[in-house]
Amino acid sequence: MNENINILLAEDERTLAMVIKDALDSQGFNVTIALDGEEALLQYATSRPDVIVADVMMPRLNGFDMAKRIRKSDPFTPIIFLTARSAVDDVVHGFEMGANDYLKKPFGMQELIVRIKALLGRACTVTSQQSPAEVTRFTIGEYLFDAVVQRLTHVPTSASVELSYRESEILHRLCLHTSEVVTSQSLLLELWGDDSFFNNKSLHVFITKLRHRLAQDASLRIVNVRGIGYKLITAE
Repeated sequence: MNENINILLAEDERTLAMVIKDALDSQGFNVTIALDGEEALLQYATSRPDVIVADVMMPRLNGFDMAKRIRKSDPFTPIIFLTARSAVDDVVHGFEMGANDYLKKPFGMQELIVRIKALLGRACTVTSQQSPAEVTRFTIGEYLFDAVVQRLTHVPTSASVELSYRESEILHRLCLHTSEVVTSQSLLLELWGDDSFFNNKSLHVFITKLRHRLAQDASLRIVNVRGIGYKLITAE
């Protein structure tokens, strides 16, 4: 059933990596191991896996920076972080760098397998719905936004900033539906994988960041439609 699913496992603890590989092999997945972040990037470039499972604390290149590089060109491949770190700031940072899920060590192998299968199902849905003709460049008031390179430029000052993966994806959806409500549930399911209370709090953090990014144009607002979602509006 899973024999055509390729998983890239980036884990510097060799023993743990082999335990995880054996568990995934038993489910029919094809697993490639990378023992540091730089090796993981090379393996990603050559094998283009269906799912990436990555430790956060790795030599040469940590999991956060690895994910950030991958997300510059690939917004779809699911990434699950494995980590002993559980502070809220660490988890939020992981999602900001492009993670789809976050599993705290120690964890059960069955839980990892269930999460991989759930993310694979969602990834197929999102990819199939993506339109090749979808607009990726927008003029928003005094700003230019390029969703492909994740860059927001304030035209009057020429000030440009690189957005994080999730900032860019949220703003992209708001721009595609300017003056319309984008539901919190749709954002959470598409970008986080579920609409849990914790992930909803994380979404609020990114909305606040985007408001600060757009603050130089007083005509722009991201409005909170209580209990439903958010709306990007420009004053007439």
